[in-house]
Amino acid sequence: MAVAGCGTHQAVVLDRGGATVAVANVLTEVEWNRTLDTVSTARAVIQPDGDCCGRLGRVGSWRNRLVLFRDGRYVWDGPITGVTWSLGQVEINASDVLAWLDNRVPHASRTFTNVDLSEIAEWLIEDGYAPDDPGHTVEIIDRAGVSGSRTYSLNIGQTGDHLRQLAEAGIDFTAIGSKILLLPETHMESVGRLSDADLPEGLQVAEDGTSLVTRWIVAGSDDSGAIGTYGDVDQYYGLHERYVEMSEITDNTSATQAATARQRASGVVPVFVDTQQVTISPLASVDVPSLVPGWCLDVTSAETCRKVSQRLKITGVKVSETGGDDNGPGSESVQVQVAASGTEAA
Repeated sequence: MAVAGCGTHQAVVLDRGGATVAVANVLTEVEWNRTLDTVSTARAVIQPDGDCCGRLGRVGSWRNRLVLFRDGRYVWDGPITGVTWSLGQVEINASDVLAWLDNRVPHASRTFTNVDLSEIAEWLIEDGYAPDDPGHTVEIIDRAGVSGSRTYSLNIGQTGDHLRQLAEAGIDFTAIGSKILLLPETHMESVGRLSDADLPEGLQVAEDGTSLVTRWIVAGSDDSGAIGTYGDVDQYYGLHERYVEMSEITDNTSATQAATARQRASGVVPVFVDTQQVTISPLASVDVPSLVPGWCLDVTSAETCRKVSQRLKITGVKVSETGGDDNGPGSESVQVQVAASGTEAA
């Protein structure tokens, strides 16, 4: 079993065409995230040396990519979205490859009838990148197991918004480097385990009561008049209803399936476990590059009044490292957020 260890990062700035623009020989700070169903970010602070300053002076947003390695392993990649040059350092901010889809619209009109959501998600992604592909791949880990009918119109809506709305109906997605992973919301494969011994500074267990919905009403497009409902009064929680419009839905069956997927994920008050600002022990039984949102960790903790012993879905990962200074050595911090919703409880 792999362990977390204490990683050391390397950063490279690449051009859209793949050529190396600059190598961060002196990397004073680095931070990268992975998130479920949304765009993740990264940040690197570089101290220029040699001819690196001139090279970094030419770095441009959306023209160049920030690529990060941890102990030589590729862990993060995405377009640079902001650069700050100051005395003795250059700070680079970037977003993962999904950020491009927030700057794209559908390039064709398309109607899907009773197909798996993974097929629809794959089309949205491929269509979004079709006119100008910065370099990406799509991997379907498994089919969503949820079918639906959707329609998308040329030039209407942002592709990223369409993808996130689809994710609310029974499919998950995340980006690892330049690869976009599609997986079912019910995916429960574990990539490691955490216990109190792995979290020497403790953790936080929290409920989010605002996320509870026991009955969903989903309305489709105005033209179709589609509407679907799922859920009822819960014997434990009572009745909590929510109405949402999903204009891309074209029939009652798809609206009902979307309502069912939403209720499955929100039918119990979700429990979140957050390692906050603490560092996971280097001896923890996790391989940091394998901490991918959508996969799970087996978490056992009795340190708080709310005891936890459950397989929980990873919803976010944050890894940061500082190079240290004259006052102290640098260090790495690995934080992970996991959650149990109705999907995991089922």
